[in-house]
Amino acid sequence: MQRLMIADGSDVVRKVGKRILSELGFLVVEAASSQEAISRCQTELPAFMIVDAGLEGALDLIQTVRGLPNGKSVRIFYCVIEADLKKMMLGKRAGANDFLLKPFDRKILTSVFAGLSVAA
Repeated sequence: MQRLMIADGSDVVRKVGKRILSELGFLVVEAASSQEAISRCQTELPAFMIVDAGLEGALDLIQTVRGLPNGKSVRIFYCVIEADLKKMMLGKRAGANDFLLKPFDRKILTSVFAGLSVAA
């Protein structure tokens, strides 16, 4: 089972995401802050991360993960509220691989992550 971390300040977003992604076969870990996410990543690096662009220190979190041993192998999804090109470019420069638009729902998460839970 692949580990996936949701780093988002919203309890509701983390709970909904965790429920949907767990059903898709992921072992989901939650982080309410960038510091909590960094601490958890230093203990055990996830295969995937969803990082909310609105999270304080989101770009630093991405850069820190990229600097960890094997951190370049983590597939990071930078979560933005709208297709804000400037914000997306900042996320890409920090090291994000892909983007998710918020609010996400079961259909969006399933289309993006369904094939990834079994891919090694």
